[in-house]
Amino acid sequence: MPERDLARLLATLQVIAREGEFVFVSRPDADPGLAALAEASVREEEGVTYVLPRAKADALRLSYDFRAAWLSLGVHSALDAVGLTAAVATALAGHGIACNVLAGFHHDHLLVAAERREDALEVLSALSVQAPGH
Repeated sequence: MPERDLARLLATLQVIAREGEFVFVSRPDADPGLAALAEASVREEEGVTYVLPRAKADALRLSYDFRAAWLSLGVHSALDAVGLTAAVATALAGHGIACNVLAGFHHDHLLVAAERREDALEVLSALSVQAPGH
């Protein structure tokens, strides 16, 4: 059952790091080939953003600017839960770590600079330990 209580979400927060690196690639129109390879996509007014494994982007010689580590929050937060994204982003920002958030039906996902992966994992682990009731 999805959780709404922020204190419980933080107290039970587990972070799972996916293997490899991920990159953002943008196209003005939908690209079925990239869509098939993408781990996530977002349709915006300016075009479609695809999040691809870096190895696949490199194999296709696609250009990108940002190499990311993909961290998934291992709590099943309700889609209307309040504060989890803010708490996580604030904790990371306090350590100079930018994060790009993608919300899925079951979990939230963070894409942080690949070179800050371990730092982000430490910050988020400390956030769980510091949560009220933990």
